[in-house]
Amino acid sequence: MSGFLCCVTLISLCRFEYHWADGVNIKKPIKCSASEYVEHLMTWVQNQLDDEKIFPSRVGVPFPKDFRERVKQIFRRLFRVYGHIYHSHLDQVISLDAEPHLNTCFKHFIFFVREFQLIDKKELVPLQELILSFRISNIF
Repeated sequence: MSGFLCCVTLISLCRFEYHWADGVNIKKPIKCSASEYVEHLMTWVQNQLDDEKIFPSRVGVPFPKDFRERVKQIFRRLFRVYGHIYHSHLDQVISLDAEPHLNTCFKHFIFFVREFQLIDKKELVPLQELILSFRISNIF
């Protein structure tokens, strides 16, 4: 997906444009390329997962009170990457015969999101038609 590396901004369906801020290193949202956004996001997610205060690995250690909100934020941001891939790179995915794999990953992502109510419906708008098409075809 080399085309993903040259996208000027992270844009998804309906022309949503996203900016990056992690609240720690980058407090004010910045405009960045799609590849920079994804790099920031994956680093940020990994830092969250590695933080024992957020994701304790020892039995008996409680999760923080804001655990659910943190997980929701992670999933909202990951959803934006799916939106960008479907909007800007679907032709490349199809040319690689990878669309069924992308759809399967996205469906599992959405199943999990819906099961645990991790993303508000209004946040799903950029891919709502795709999500509904899965439902219509009895995939959901």
